[in-house]
Amino acid sequence: MPASQPRSRARDRNNVLNRAEFLSLNQPLKGSQESRSCSRKQSSQAGAAGAPSSSPKERRQSQQLPEEDCMQLNPSFKGIAFNSLLAIDICMSKRLGVCANRASSWGGARSMINLLGITGHGIPWIAGTLICLVKSSTLAGQEVLMNLLLALLLDIMIVAGLQKLAKRKGPYDINPGLLDYLTMDTYAFPAGHASRVAMLSKFFLNHLVLAIPLRILLVLWALCVGFSRVMIGRHHITDVLSGFVFGYLQFRLVELIWMSSNTCQMLISIW
Repeated sequence: MPASQPRSRARDRNNVLNRAEFLSLNQPLKGSQESRSCSRKQSSQAGAAGAPSSSPKERRQSQQLPEEDCMQLNPSFKGIAFNSLLAIDICMSKRLGVCANRASSWGGARSMINLLGITGHGIPWIAGTLICLVKSSTLAGQEVLMNLLLALLLDIMIVAGLQKLAKRKGPYDINPGLLDYLTMDTYAFPAGHASRVAMLSKFFLNHLVLAIPLRILLVLWALCVGFSRVMIGRHHITDVLSGFVFGYLQFRLVELIWMSSNTCQMLISIW
């Protein structure tokens, strides 16, 4: 018996399965257990020492972090759909920004696109309306011009207010021009040029007698001015589309508050 015990011990020592790397996870090494217990003690001591110094605000924030992580890792279907559409809008707007700078594919046409955008700017239209109002001698013409001036001023104020609320930047880092600063058209959403040309085209189609070719050209002009802002890199596609919608709503608003001829004559006399 005594001789068999040393043989069994030697056999256990020589057994490969008894080595540390082959031990089961359910039978950890003593050294690892000791190191884990030491680390637990140190963390508990550090927690006990740091608990008095932590404020209630920090503890509340630490409790809210897992909730925020869960919300970010498990977004809603509406959030996924909105972010997907936003990504598509940004991608398509960048692809269509062919005149965003001189190095773009259509960089040589940038000056022409800028000139097309000026035709839909608010300052030239307000100045032209005032000049025509001074030279007009008919009551009907003055009535239409006064309401057109009201529509242009409303457009500038409404678009500036909406842009200040949204504060959305364009697809490219392009600084607004001097005329844009004068009309407070410094952000991307909604596109001020698009809302203005939509309102003007609808206004002229309703209150001016135009031939069919001129009506078609007026609609094409509004579309070209609106999407030229995407080509030049100032606005996204959704900014321009929303600008068209807001322009139509502004036209409806002007039609609701349409100033009569007597009111226009009173305002002209005061001015």
